[in-house]
Amino acid sequence: MKIDWQALGSVFGVSLVVTVALVALFTLGIMGLSRQERASAQGGTAAFAVTGAYACFAACAAAVGYGIYLIVA
Repeated sequence: MKIDWQALGSVFGVSLVVTVALVALFTLGIMGLSRQERASAQGGTAAFAVTGAYACFAACAAAVGYGIYLIVA
């Protein structure tokens, strides 16, 4: 049995980068929603923050859906 260490390292690196990027994107979405709550508590609006938050959540859902597609297909 021969293990291709270069391929294993490549898969590990890509998985790590995609995981960190997905978590960062979801965190940006949560921050956008918290800004909206803070702005509404102060009597203002934060339409741009909410739009950005929903875009971040949509990108997260798309990335998860693509990952599921790669596994199932």
